[in-house]
Order: sequence, then C-alpha cells, then structure tokens
Amino acid sequence: MWRPILFLVAAAHFANALTMWFAPHFWYETVPGVAMMGPFNLHFVRDIALAFGMSAGALAYGALAHDRTATVCGAAWPALHALFHIWIWFARGLPFDQIAFVNLAGIQIPAWLALTAALSFTRKEIRA
Repeated sequence: MWRPILFLVAAAHFANALTMWFAPHFWYETVPGVAMMGPFNLHFVRDIALAFGMSAGALAYGALAHDRTATVCGAAWPALHALFHIWIWFARGLPFDQIAFVNLAGIQIPAWLALTAALSFTRKEIRA
C-alpha cells in the first residue's frame, strides 16, 4: 500500500532536484516565496537540489528494494525541511496565501506522506 506513495514522492523530489540543478534561476523566480527569502544564491540552490536528489534516491531505492531503513533515511530530510517551513509560516504571521498553499502542497504533504509511508512500511510489505 505504501510503496506507490514512496515512488510518487521520490519522483516529485527528483523532478524538483533536476529543476533546481539545471534551471536554478527558473526555480528561484517561479516558486512562490523563494525570492522573498533573499537574493539568488546558485551554491545554496544546488546544495538543496542535492538534498532533494538524495532523498528521492533513498525513497525510490527503499521502495524498490523493500528497505525500510532507506525509506526512513529518504524521508528524514524532507520532514525536517517541512518543520522549518512551518516555523517560517509562523514567523510570517500564519497567512493563508499562495506561499502557504505551495508550502502545504509542495512541502508539507509530500514530506509527511513519505515519513508516514516509511514508518508504516510493514514487515509484510518488506518481504512482498
């Protein structure tokens, strides 16, 4: 049941990583809220791209190889990243705007789905 979710989140993280790596200015200019956090920094954007890429790889490998440890490792960084974005949302005064929606749809839901899937990856699914 959880494997398709792991593959889906892995694909989304991989697509984000590729965009950040190969079209960093496009990513910076089009993702709501990114530009308000400070000036463009290629090194920083590509560092985050690598984190998303590693997360995607660990989630996909874990789902494919039935490796719960890999899935938990792959879900850890996005969950921590999501917590940081909750803190940012509070610091912004809890607005319900486009930035909050993108945060919910693009960061929070995938992160918590992946972590739930990783932690719920049962022994039966691992052996299947």
